[in-house]
Amino acid sequence: MVSFRRILRWFVLLCLVAGVVAAIALAALYTKVSAELPEVQSLREIQLQEPMYVYDRQGQLMAVFGESRRNPVRIEEVPERLKQAFLATEDARFYEHGGVDYKGIGRAVWLLATTDNKRVPGGSTITQQVARQFYLSSEYSYTRKFAEILLARKIESELSKDEIFELYLNKSFFGNRAYGVAAAAHYYYGKQLAELDLDEMASLAAIPKFPSAANPISNPTRARERRDHYVLPRMAELGFVSQAEAKAAMSVPMHATPHEPQVQVEAPYVAEMVRQEMVTRYGDDVLNQGYKVYTTLDGTLQAAANKAVRDGLHLYDHRHGWHGVEKKVELATGADPATIARELAGISAQASLLPAVISTVHSDGRAEAVLADARVITLDAASSRWTNRTPARLVARGDIVRVRAGDKEGSWLLDQVPRGQSALVSLEADTGALRALVGGYSFAGNKFNRATQARRQPGSSFKPFVYAAAFDKGFNPGSIVLDAPVVFRQRNGKTWQPQNDGGGFRGPMRLREALVQSRNLVSVRMLDTIGVDFARRYISEFGFGLDELPPNLSMSLGTASLTPLSVTRGYAAFANGGSRIEPWFIDRIVDRNEQQIFQHTPLVACRGCGGASGTTSAPVSQVVDGFNFGAEPAPAPATSNTSTPATPAPVANAQTAPRAIDERTAWQLQSMMRDVVSRGTATAAKVLNRADVGGKTGSTNDHRDAWFAGFGGPLATVVWVGRDDFSSLGYREYGGRASLPIWIDYMRVALKDTPLNMPDPPSGMVQTVVNGATEWVKVEDMDRLQEQDFFSDTAAPDDSAFDIF
Repeated sequence: MVSFRRILRWFVLLCLVAGVVAAIALAALYTKVSAELPEVQSLREIQLQEPMYVYDRQGQLMAVFGESRRNPVRIEEVPERLKQAFLATEDARFYEHGGVDYKGIGRAVWLLATTDNKRVPGGSTITQQVARQFYLSSEYSYTRKFAEILLARKIESELSKDEIFELYLNKSFFGNRAYGVAAAAHYYYGKQLAELDLDEMASLAAIPKFPSAANPISNPTRARERRDHYVLPRMAELGFVSQAEAKAAMSVPMHATPHEPQVQVEAPYVAEMVRQEMVTRYGDDVLNQGYKVYTTLDGTLQAAANKAVRDGLHLYDHRHGWHGVEKKVELATGADPATIARELAGISAQASLLPAVISTVHSDGRAEAVLADARVITLDAASSRWTNRTPARLVARGDIVRVRAGDKEGSWLLDQVPRGQSALVSLEADTGALRALVGGYSFAGNKFNRATQARRQPGSSFKPFVYAAAFDKGFNPGSIVLDAPVVFRQRNGKTWQPQNDGGGFRGPMRLREALVQSRNLVSVRMLDTIGVDFARRYISEFGFGLDELPPNLSMSLGTASLTPLSVTRGYAAFANGGSRIEPWFIDRIVDRNEQQIFQHTPLVACRGCGGASGTTSAPVSQVVDGFNFGAEPAPAPATSNTSTPATPAPVANAQTAPRAIDERTAWQLQSMMRDVVSRGTATAAKVLNRADVGGKTGSTNDHRDAWFAGFGGPLATVVWVGRDDFSSLGYREYGGRASLPIWIDYMRVALKDTPLNMPDPPSGMVQTVVNGATEWVKVEDMDRLQEQDFFSDTAAPDDSAFDIF
């Protein structure tokens, strides 16, 4: 029989061998894992993902872009009691241990070895969680846990406890795309960290363990259990709060609700333009780098533009009557409002129009509707007065309609999404700075930006460009041109006989009157006289591409396909004295450390510089969708910007914009277009009571497009109305009816308290009587006045004149 001593010797020997093998294995594992551990010094310079913020020129928030909500804070900004809440929940001995809780690690290893559980409590310290968050995967294994321990020890040797705690508080995920405790405090409670109450602090500390499944919005019951049965008792047990304080906090109901950053300026089309441009400049990750982009947009003017466009489209749409409900759904008998509201899932609001389901129709003409939030509203007879019918005659149970709040509190209007669309662009004429832009009725309904992307025929609003070209050839506002029938032969043997809108002819006319009355035949004859090729080259100096301008006489009637933005840019040259400005909308960019990395320097119009077109060269710049973005941004010297957005200071060292047309020509066209308002096709704009307001209406065949392009004060503003499918707007929907009211409503706000812009005639002009009327003409044109004969009704032999289509 083997003696006990012998057994003991063998056992000891086996233990020694096992220990040596274990030591060798542990050393090998340590060598392998430690060799793969990253350097942790970089944690001090770590760049956490932060969203990109977009502001208007006054520093009002326009948009937030980014994958996550995060607002990093310094540890000094975190209230002591909030820190204690996290310490009590996650790691009470954080400031005492060396980064690892060995007792907790042993328990985790034992559970992994003796149970089938893949995920077990591991006793991870805050330092270990930081190691895992920044460097390791979420895999549960011995190797990963060992790497976590080693990395935690390494972090503790390089960083202070406060630095580690700060990283933890800013990196941790709190659900609902909220990363970091500051972002979580704002999202769940709409508060800064210093404003949090004890119950809110405890609720936040409870989230990181189960951020998606047990945050106070997705599962308030489970969140409260963790707050009341773990976090607050632990805080009391550790002496961070008294039992009375803990009990009082437990009595507070869960009250977290989503709090998004408050957008102060509604400009989604411009915000999307900013997003696209920033991605182009800095790459796809730019939305997570914490940039702040300050635009040239004016929040007050943008709000006025939004309202003007929507009111104008509603007015247009109401003229053409009720066009039916959006959709019909089957409602179960006795369905409650919450059940009915679910039928609206996926149907977004458009502008001020909310989707609603008709739940009841009454015999007295009223109807009841359920909104997406399950509110029940009443639509009385007044709600559909614009249709001349009661709601009960328009809708039935189960119809999905659109409603909007009425002027009286608690009242609602039955409405519809307009079939027409509109775009508005308003530029500062001297610099090209974008002050307001609307790309359509609703960005939620359709993200297509009609202001920069829609190419439509401007109709008669294009005529001032043709007139300007003619004035460069010696014509002037007093020149006489025939308004009479004319026929052009095309090369294919067919003929083209342009007509005035509404028919009729008025014989010899001064050009000022021809523009005021928008006579088509005068424009055609004038273009025929100066030549199509010359006119195209001349008009391209306004910033239009030659390929955009038709190489035939139809150009005189506005058949070019142009964007509202490009037309606005052209009208800015009339308003600013003849300079070709470059539209722009990004003023400056600062990084997450408030260091300015880009400042735009605009090209500024120069009054008094005179000269003809093309006399100044513009610096090379990047132009996208008609906007000039300047040279590629380069790092700029650090500035002393504060964290509070402020109105950008005036830009110094501005460069002179190149000349598009003679300053005297610009002045003549200004004068003529002011007459269009005072006694022509745009007399409705007289309501603005401003002598400096001018512009031109425009309409196209079958009323597919309606325009008003004009200027006043410091602004050049263009409004277009049409349908995306190029169908007709309807009978008599001219520019003066469909677009001009929108322009007036916007400019009424935009020009409030701004001084009149009535420049004196530039040098090189003389006042004289031309064909019975007093006009200012160019000095060099005086000698030609008696020689001109613009009565000819014979078409010039220029072959291009016959290529009408």
